[in-house]
Amino acid sequence: MKTTIKELMQTSQVKFGTSGARGLVSDMTDQVCYGYTMGFIQYLKQTQQLNTILKPGSNKMAEIALAGDLRNSTPRILNACARAITDSGYQVVNTGLIATPAVALYGLAHNCPAIMVTGSHIPDDRNGIKFYKLSGEILKEDELSIKEQEVNLADELFDPQGQFKEIGNFLPDIDSTALDEYKQRYLDLFPENAFSGKKIGVYQHSGVARELLPEILNKLGAQVINLGYSDHFIPVDTEAVREEDIELARRWAAEYKLDAIVSTDGDADRPLISDEKGHWLRGDIVGMICSQYLQIDHVVTPISSNTCVEKSGSFVDVKRTRIGSPFVIEAMNHYIEDHYAAVAGYEANGGFLLATPIRRNDCLLSALPTRDAIIVILTLLHRSIEKNVSLSQLSEQLPQRYTYSDRIKDIATERSQQLIARLTQGTESENKQILEKDFPQFGRIQSINTLDGLRVTFDNEDIIHFRPSGNAPEFRCYSESGSIDKAESINQMALKQILLS
Repeated sequence: MKTTIKELMQTSQVKFGTSGARGLVSDMTDQVCYGYTMGFIQYLKQTQQLNTILKPGSNKMAEIALAGDLRNSTPRILNACARAITDSGYQVVNTGLIATPAVALYGLAHNCPAIMVTGSHIPDDRNGIKFYKLSGEILKEDELSIKEQEVNLADELFDPQGQFKEIGNFLPDIDSTALDEYKQRYLDLFPENAFSGKKIGVYQHSGVARELLPEILNKLGAQVINLGYSDHFIPVDTEAVREEDIELARRWAAEYKLDAIVSTDGDADRPLISDEKGHWLRGDIVGMICSQYLQIDHVVTPISSNTCVEKSGSFVDVKRTRIGSPFVIEAMNHYIEDHYAAVAGYEANGGFLLATPIRRNDCLLSALPTRDAIIVILTLLHRSIEKNVSLSQLSEQLPQRYTYSDRIKDIATERSQQLIARLTQGTESENKQILEKDFPQFGRIQSINTLDGLRVTFDNEDIIHFRPSGNAPEFRCYSESGSIDKAESINQMALKQILLS
């Protein structure tokens, strides 16, 4: 059977989101995962990013690196991807179950494409596949071309349910190079015993970096307390932290007298960091502090991030984008083309993207233009040590703007889009009138931004931002105000009101 990826998306309901292909595990059959991987490989060949051999005169097959997270469905999907790579005539580099930025770094360092099987922070009944070309993760223009690829899903390979007829293992033995190089990247960045005297809790849960993070911290001199190890997958979302995780952090901080608690989401591209009081810090705040520590000149961040980045005066300029790493990367690339100095980006989830090499602590840190959690965790801890302040005091030194986010779960994407469309279909003046009528408790409106969803700034500088999720059936609300209590309260009011409007 021959089909385009676009047709496969429609029949399977596995679609491109803001971070690669995502879908229900039940929909991500061997056939679907094989087809997506084939489409990616064909696109690489079409754009001359993948050859039969690495270089003229070499007998070595071109390599594609493969990695995954700790979900139950990941091994099966990895095997389907590996079979597609092998059937295409290329060599699989099995880097194991490691962080997304680790396999991305391997691809950049070794000039080969990479594939990461992960659903990131979404529940275990879902999974996904992230694709990395030679220059890094695929962008929206790449997705368009991949969708047009026609792939052959041979009938003799798959049963009627879309699973392989013949079960086999197409994954070679694990090559630890990617993990070793990623680990060394951060051991080289910081001085020996940089975290000596610090007591750090590591919330391990089911994150793929749960063994790596304690190892790095220990080698840098910290006393590490491992916490919350789980045998089943826990969907830790750094933008909408679960109530049980909020309570756990407070309890652990008090019980163990910790200087911080650190963790990541499922694939370790988004950090989760608490201060010494057990209060989880917002991703856009830690991303900004990381940018300050690395002495970044030009910062790119989505429209949903805290406005203290502009108010701080720490950067030459700040560029705002739509939500999603492909849009951040595209904007960073424009800076690089214009020969700017140190360029980086971060998202409201805390994921940090380094677009250019930078020098810090007498170490040249190579570019890694994909979301990374470990760099944020380590730089935040070292920033507090350099300034001789606690993490809570470190965040208090920033302009006091507070953000909060929450979501309505299990709401169809079409319904979310309808809610936004009703409030944005008129002129700006008409939309203001509708919004002021629907949300009278927030006062008069200063401005409306529809770059991504609907972001409303009121005269008192409170901000409400509605947006359908790009990865899950969720309707997200971001809010910003002059206090955390106010940011949370207007967020909850806005979510309740949007359903009534």
